[in-house]
Amino acid sequence: MTAAVHVLLVSAQAAPNLLPALDPALKPAEAVLLVSQTMRPRADALQRVLQEAGVRVSRVALPDEHDYPALESALLALAAERAGETIALNVTGGTKLMALAAQSIAQAAGWSLFYVDADTDEVIWLGERAGERQALHEQMRLRHYLMGYGFSVPEKLLTLQTSEPRKRLIATLLNQIGSLEQPLSQLNWLAQQAEDRKALSLQLDERQRDSRSLDALLRAFSEAGILTVQGARVSFGGADALAFAKGGWLEHHVFRSVASLADELGLRDKAANLEVTNSEGVKNELDVAFLAHNRLFVIECKSARMDHPRAPKANDTLFKLAEIRRRVGGLGARGLLASYRPLREAEQRLARTLDLSLVCGAELARLDDRLRAWVGG
Repeated sequence: MTAAVHVLLVSAQAAPNLLPALDPALKPAEAVLLVSQTMRPRADALQRVLQEAGVRVSRVALPDEHDYPALESALLALAAERAGETIALNVTGGTKLMALAAQSIAQAAGWSLFYVDADTDEVIWLGERAGERQALHEQMRLRHYLMGYGFSVPEKLLTLQTSEPRKRLIATLLNQIGSLEQPLSQLNWLAQQAEDRKALSLQLDERQRDSRSLDALLRAFSEAGILTVQGARVSFGGADALAFAKGGWLEHHVFRSVASLADELGLRDKAANLEVTNSEGVKNELDVAFLAHNRLFVIECKSARMDHPRAPKANDTLFKLAEIRRRVGGLGARGLLASYRPLREAEQRLARTLDLSLVCGAELARLDDRLRAWVGG
């Protein structure tokens, strides 16, 4: 029987509290949030999501999460106030001391107890139902998931549509990775220069005009309708075309692969170029993001060189991806770097240390298989 009330221990990890509270088989009419002073912002975010999903929310302020007698006193008062109600305690969140105090009072009050196993996407019942496991339904929406971690998200998620000429161009870029690496670096630089100057056209210098490989690449981008070349002047076909030439083509490739596997892998709410904003107004852009198995998957796409003096270094990119994954998606989130250039062995070791996956260089042509292993593993 579904409990009418869930008692939740608020912590930095929103997913273990949100998943059962929004699951159709477990969803309560009301959630009571046990909130320490340091977790008030997290409780605010959790409350917004629960209320938007139709769950009533009340809060119990915990005076000191390190004071066991004070925790017991606050929980005893809650138990007395809620006597006779059907209540389930989610012991997954909070500090260990909070969980111990809550479990002790819950058992005395006859509440049900459960724990969320993030590795298996299951609720594990404790107490009288000890050993019983219940699979969580995959109902979470990307917007609610991110809101639970304190981020504001656009109402409409952006997806990418790739025209047939652009698909043919991307296929060329992937099939000729080795030979096109140098001219593609030059094109990235040209597109960055145009963006910095807030212009859609610029003049090639003498060295660029004499580069046969760059000329061939510009012709390929011209045939796809991304740019035009008149003499020594390169003109991009608009802001979208400029972004595509600067590396957006790789985001298109990754998003198309993700979209093609959506049904097979049970992917939900996929989005590209997703801008999320935290409570302080700091913005982060996720190149490609989606939910699968009740977890957030984030993909960072890099087509430019990361060993150029003025370019973001591979190590910096990896650290940034690991931090964004942790802050935006919690401990269960996963991150992957898709790079047109191979990474050095030391950088690959760092990725493994940070628990990040990599798809680099020629592996991009087999992205579907890599995504299957990443999401299903």
